[in-house]
Amino acid sequence: MRHVYECPMRWADLDLLGHVNNVAHVDVLQEARIDMLRRRGGSHDATPDGPAPLTSGSVVVRLEVSYVAPLRLRRHVRVEMWTSEVRAGAFTLDYEVTAGRSSSDDTERDVVLRARTLLAPYDFDADRPRRLTDAEREGLSAFLEPGEPVRRARPEPGRSRWTEVPIAVRFSDVDVFGHVNNVAYVELFQEARIKTFGELMAGVPEGTPPMSVVVARTDVDYLRPVLFRGDPYVIRTRVEEVRRTSFVLVSDLVDPLEPVPDGAEPSALARARVVVVGFDPATQRAAAPAAPYLDVLRGRLTP
Repeated sequence: MRHVYECPMRWADLDLLGHVNNVAHVDVLQEARIDMLRRRGGSHDATPDGPAPLTSGSVVVRLEVSYVAPLRLRRHVRVEMWTSEVRAGAFTLDYEVTAGRSSSDDTERDVVLRARTLLAPYDFDADRPRRLTDAEREGLSAFLEPGEPVRRARPEPGRSRWTEVPIAVRFSDVDVFGHVNNVAYVELFQEARIKTFGELMAGVPEGTPPMSVVVARTDVDYLRPVLFRGDPYVIRTRVEEVRRTSFVLVSDLVDPLEPVPDGAEPSALARARVVVVGFDPATQRAAAPAAPYLDVLRGRLTP
């Protein structure tokens, strides 16, 4: 059995190419997840002696999103969700987003996105992880389709120089617990990625045809909470790999106010790995970027 949620779309969800922005897709996943946990999570209301429900008592540990096809604005998208793993102190939700209008409409059910989230139940009053209750395990297990467990990525040794971008947290980025919301992380990484890319592409010769790109995959590890404050954080981005039609960027969100021992790397609060693909707006297909762009990116790689 799968949980089905139909999420209304907004004009503000679109990017410059007229596609639903990659951040808006993650927001859709969150809406679907809240709907599922509220209705089916097995703990609908907080009790004086029990934990808060999973809708307000869990945190996202890791996010994996594969963008299968561009999506233009429509009335809504359809999200099918299921549980692929249930552990004592964590559970994994899988998602498939389609452009379908109803369960009986097969002609409109092209898959546009697949995703997974690893979540952990959390006691915010005690500020510590907790175990799933029996009722929560039963509710989540009703949607169980066993799959491969989600594992946090291990950082690879750096192969290029970091580009640092200061990032301010807005009040609207923060959830009811005072932490930056998991969707806002994706937006912050996007903001730093665009600024970094603009800085890198300043080295492209004048007259080079413009390049369009789309995000093909986003993986985010949420390592420590990011809080609202006046001082900006910093997102450090480097080029990990350059291919014929795509390239991979890795970013760390760090706190510049934290002391760092001499010779050590700053400790990441969150880490993102993003696969970016060259895109031809005329054909709506992947296309190799012009050679000068790839040359600039390869120039950031160290032997």
